[in-house]
Amino acid sequence: MTQQAETFVVVNYNAARARAAWAQVGHALRESGVRFDAHEAKEAGDAQSSARAALRAGYRTIAVVGGDGTLGEVVTGFFEPDGDGLNAAETTTRTPACINAEAALAVLPAGTGNDFARGLAGERASLERWLTRLIKHSRRDASATTTRAVDVLRGTIGDAARPFFCLNAATLGIGAEVAGRVAAQGREVRRLPGEARFALAAVQALARWRARRISVRVGDAAAFECVTNLVAVVNSAYAGGGMMFSPEARTDDGLLDVVTACRLTRASLVREMTRIHSGGHVKNPRVLISRGERVRIEHLTPADALAVEADGDVRGHTPLEFRVLKGALRVVV
Repeated sequence: MTQQAETFVVVNYNAARARAAWAQVGHALRESGVRFDAHEAKEAGDAQSSARAALRAGYRTIAVVGGDGTLGEVVTGFFEPDGDGLNAAETTTRTPACINAEAALAVLPAGTGNDFARGLAGERASLERWLTRLIKHSRRDASATTTRAVDVLRGTIGDAARPFFCLNAATLGIGAEVAGRVAAQGREVRRLPGEARFALAAVQALARWRARRISVRVGDAAAFECVTNLVAVVNSAYAGGGMMFSPEARTDDGLLDVVTACRLTRASLVREMTRIHSGGHVKNPRVLISRGERVRIEHLTPADALAVEADGDVRGHTPLEFRVLKGALRVVV
């Protein structure tokens, strides 16, 4: 009887970059003697369901060839689906069941932003370097340490009972609008580098910019009001194609970072967006970074509702709640 492979590879087959990377990944794994099975995800939810099925079947490593959106979808597959019969408040506080706490996620960046991979490495590491890490992990002995635990954000939108998971970052307002525009870009624009695609989408989103009134409550602190169109809830230092919303954010500190830019004019917002790539925006006294284990963000009137995206996937509109699941996922490093 043939022994089952321990590694299962999920490929975002809808993305040209991921398809091209998959050819390189498959060849490298076979040449290195790594035994693996693979699935080419072609429909929404396909990556999540295939990862969940693989974990239930006993695979111990789920490798992802794709970007942050595919990573976020696969991470959801690491947990048992829940939320049926519960309201949004109950699902936010409930601890989800992990299918296999010893299983690990391996990142093989082949997306537009690849921000989670950049945050893990502290730099924009090549696909080859991530492949080397996966191969080392696959050949590990009992004494080798090839993974580390990272936090996962678990959220709900509005009154939806079904929670979702966020691995890297969620943005509200103009950040979500930019993510939506990036996802809708045509074939010609998709040939551009990831940062150029995000910059083009940001210019287009700024043309429709309008500040909204929201309420933010982080942890047990009192809620505060903010007039804004730029909010980020981050688990890692990078998001949106290399922007450093919270330069000190860490994926393993058990805290989420909430970045709010209150009462900025359109001109000042443009200036701050050019400084986000270096983290220089944090020097602006109108930019506030709060940290805690949970956050609730609400609009004050229906017209003030902010669009929400998580890991590049547009989710809906406020109100939004997030809670940190400390050390809930192991990743190959």
